[in-house]
Amino acid sequence: MHLLTLLIFIPLVAGLLIALLPSSLRSSFKYITLMTAIAQLVISIVLYLQFKTGAGTGGINAESQFQFVHKLPWINLDLGTVGRMQIDYFVGIDGISITLLVMTALVLVVAAISSWEIKANLKGFFVLFLILDMAVFGVFSALDFFLFYIFYELMLLPLYFLIGMWGGARREYAAIKFFLYTLFGSVFMLLVMVGLYLSVKDQATGNHTFNIIQMMNPANFDSGSLFSAAAHQTILGFPARTVGFVVLFIAFAIKVPIVPLHTWLPDAHVEAPTPVSIILAGILLKIGGYGIIRVCAGIFPDVAISGSYWLGLIGVVSIIYGALNALAQRDLKRMIAYSSVSHMGFVLPGIASLTAEGVSGAVMQMVSHGFLSAMLFFLVGVIYNRVHDRDIYNFRGLATQMPAYTVFVMIAFFASLGLPGFSAFVAEAFSLAGAIKSPGLPHWMAICGSVGILLSAAYFLWTLQRMFFGTERFKGGTDWQLALTDVNWRERAALLPLAAMALILGFMPSLVFNKINDSVLAFIDYTSHVIK
Repeated sequence: MHLLTLLIFIPLVAGLLIALLPSSLRSSFKYITLMTAIAQLVISIVLYLQFKTGAGTGGINAESQFQFVHKLPWINLDLGTVGRMQIDYFVGIDGISITLLVMTALVLVVAAISSWEIKANLKGFFVLFLILDMAVFGVFSALDFFLFYIFYELMLLPLYFLIGMWGGARREYAAIKFFLYTLFGSVFMLLVMVGLYLSVKDQATGNHTFNIIQMMNPANFDSGSLFSAAAHQTILGFPARTVGFVVLFIAFAIKVPIVPLHTWLPDAHVEAPTPVSIILAGILLKIGGYGIIRVCAGIFPDVAISGSYWLGLIGVVSIIYGALNALAQRDLKRMIAYSSVSHMGFVLPGIASLTAEGVSGAVMQMVSHGFLSAMLFFLVGVIYNRVHDRDIYNFRGLATQMPAYTVFVMIAFFASLGLPGFSAFVAEAFSLAGAIKSPGLPHWMAICGSVGILLSAAYFLWTLQRMFFGTERFKGGTDWQLALTDVNWRERAALLPLAAMALILGFMPSLVFNKINDSVLAFIDYTSHVIK
């Protein structure tokens, strides 16, 4: 049935339907979007349940590593004596992809529920929302670099308009900053993509190819080509493969984001409407980590190995810097934005360790943070929708006023700070274990990562104490007391599954680890052969 293609393009059909419907039916737009997101969640769960583990994966650069593969000729151009240019619609998923797809599907359901708060220009909002929905599923599924790049770029335009048109007071500034940062990485990624195309030949046809799986096989590189390990080509005096890795890494690191390429994130989060903040933190940041594993380390494993110290160091700096900045914030949403910088920093030492524990921890952290960050930003949106204020010092004693809301906040805070029994604890513990085990990373990096966990406890618990406990006192007085009603059924429907996933993955991390294990072991085996 080509379920994966169905999963990717259902939002496009729904978006076209909304675009064609008259504005008099605008009240139906949110229901169409929510039903689309729920349908994608059901399909992703079916894919997850049907995904086979432990059977004939054949290594990272074998097509048998991927399941639910759908491959169709797309662009076929005769280049005469040079050969043919063939670009395929080529999608498929491995263990890493399937876990991120399920996480993405659930986060998008929550974002769709949150988008019911949007009141202006509903047609434009939901059409852009659904285009963005299609693009993120396409990125996690594409196995042709050209197709991957199209989906990757397709995320940019909807986000620019969603922030710039439905955001806060400084929305234009935040949208332009986000656009320029992302475009900066994407333009140079395009050059590396073309260089890889000219360096790699398909084993079957002998033509140059954009096939990412073929790019993961060093035997497919022309001996004299730009990115061939044997050719020792240079770009501006630097080894070409190192330049290629660094350019791709910067493009994906902007998405993660890592320090110092993170400055777009707090502004974008603060100005974005709640559903867009949920997608930004819950999904887009994971595309950065996914790209580093799939593309950077997958195609240039030798550079990933030689530069593992620097990858780990960048991650540690992000952990500490993000946590210290979160500690200094008064704006609740900005504090959570900086906490995302800190917690996503754990992904890099995990990947840089090139150990099964570290890479598994990095993927687990992406899945865990997807659920938790979506929950945190949704909770901020609940408060902001009621009183249009997010200043931590303007609230006191919220636990008395909003008890159910406080319970959800406590779950999100304790889960995010790495309390045992929640998913983030497992993820961060495995990332740090990989960093300790790795011969390429010094032990002090793991110690610094632990300090980051301690700092996250400080800013989350301090925020909890300031906002939720003590004698009730609100800046808006009686008006705020009347407005600050507890969570309603719609908000509970969004928060309960996110809280449940944080708890379930804390006690049953095998739901993720069992699916990703074959892919992670193939990746580690691949890099170990490069070392030899």
